[in-house]
Amino acid sequence: MTKMSYQKSGRELRPDSVKVWDLVIRVFHWSLLALFIFAYFTGDEWDQAHEWAGYGIAGLIILRIFWGMIGSKHAHFSDFVYRPTIVLAFLKDAIRLKAKRYIGHNPAGGAMVVALMLAIIAISVSGYMMKMDMFWGEQWVEDVHEVSVNGTLVLIALHIAGIALASFEQKENLVKSMFTGRKRRN
Repeated sequence: MTKMSYQKSGRELRPDSVKVWDLVIRVFHWSLLALFIFAYFTGDEWDQAHEWAGYGIAGLIILRIFWGMIGSKHAHFSDFVYRPTIVLAFLKDAIRLKAKRYIGHNPAGGAMVVALMLAIIAISVSGYMMKMDMFWGEQWVEDVHEVSVNGTLVLIALHIAGIALASFEQKENLVKSMFTGRKRRN
């Protein structure tokens, strides 16, 4: 259990931190990372393990889509999917280190969630297609799979850079919050 300090605020006592990421989101996040790494390193060496990792990843994505509709407040897509103009304005502010702080995903983080999910869906679908008789040996399917994997690696690098920038700018350990589920209130 996380140790919380309390501060006097009028007549109520409030914890200094707030629960943001529920257990489903945290398990999803770290499981997806572990399975992606495993799938990446088994891709050319251990076909059956690679395929099972891919099925696990596809299952996690289905769970996340479902949880994005019925899960906790900050898990809902409606909480973090913003119009592109808002995402671009946020990115401009972030580059100038003047971005607004969000308790849940900021607009860039929300856009990254969507981009990563779409890229991983492309990996999963193309990987599955590669095993179907209809597409067996089709080079374009293998190319889509490989390009999707490489694009996902670029997105992961941008995701890590965004986390580092936001952690620095907001003076907050965002990696820790994905383990504990908590972020500071203010």
